[in-house]
Amino acid sequence: MKFRDYYEVLGVQRTASPEEIQKAYRKLARKFHPDINKTKEAEDRFKEINEANEVLSDPEKRKKYDTLGANWKAGQEFRPPPGWEKAAGFDFNGGGMNGFSDFFEAFFGNAAAFGGTSGFSGGFSGGFGGAGFGGGAARGRRGPEPVEAEFEISIEDAVNGATKQIQLRDESGKTRALTVKIPAGTTEGTKMKLGGKKGESDVYLKVRLAPHPRYSVSQHDLIVRLPVAPWEAALGAKVDLQLPDGSIKLSVPAGCQSGGKLRVRGRGLPKKGGERGDVLAEIKVVVPTKLSDSEREIYEKLASVSRFNPRSAA
Repeated sequence: MKFRDYYEVLGVQRTASPEEIQKAYRKLARKFHPDINKTKEAEDRFKEINEANEVLSDPEKRKKYDTLGANWKAGQEFRPPPGWEKAAGFDFNGGGMNGFSDFFEAFFGNAAAFGGTSGFSGGFSGGFGGAGFGGGAARGRRGPEPVEAEFEISIEDAVNGATKQIQLRDESGKTRALTVKIPAGTTEGTKMKLGGKKGESDVYLKVRLAPHPRYSVSQHDLIVRLPVAPWEAALGAKVDLQLPDGSIKLSVPAGCQSGGKLRVRGRGLPKKGGERGDVLAEIKVVVPTKLSDSEREIYEKLASVSRFNPRSAA
């Protein structure tokens, strides 16, 4: 099998902290997210990124992976000596992981539970423990009881609430179908308990928020980038801003600058008690890259009459 350097895939050092790994993963996931980048190369890269994060974000899997050492290079044929896998605690039975490499299947195939019938908003599912693409997936670990698993949801689900159908498979091969009700306001790290039927163990789910191509989260606030044209920034304008629960008209003040933030109160993630966090729209002034003859003439006219010097305050 071909050795896969997961640290190289995410562009981090082998000594990277969990926070550095998550930061690198989120940055790459947004760049190659299938909703943004439609190329086949991006799709393959997106799968590599998720596979690397699946291992490096899990302390137990990362520890096993690190026993391979730093002497292997990506693409080299990897053939461990007989009995080595047992000493290292690996599982070479494979698991048929959806979209994951043979290398992953050989070492981690039976360490995850996957499947499901319900897709996530935005077409993203496998990044923080879910092992498939396009389906509601949870990664479970049995023994001793109860079962613990991680469950990924979209920001839209966190804002609006949702009901998901998932399948959880433990190491014994038993599959359970579960209905998960996601309350509005569910945030990163929220823990849910699903009571098991008679003879079944309880399931504890830890929620992760999937990276989103437009939004990021800070506690109960949502942060979204707001592109505006130069004339909108200079003169002020009313622009459309799409939020997870609908669009609004937002007033952009005259003279606004890139990096400035406009606060929309009460449209972020719901809190306990019925209140909601805010939305912070971060302004980005976008300059047109191609100009028509008439547009160029107007800009040249502006350049000849304007006394504004953007470098005077630098």
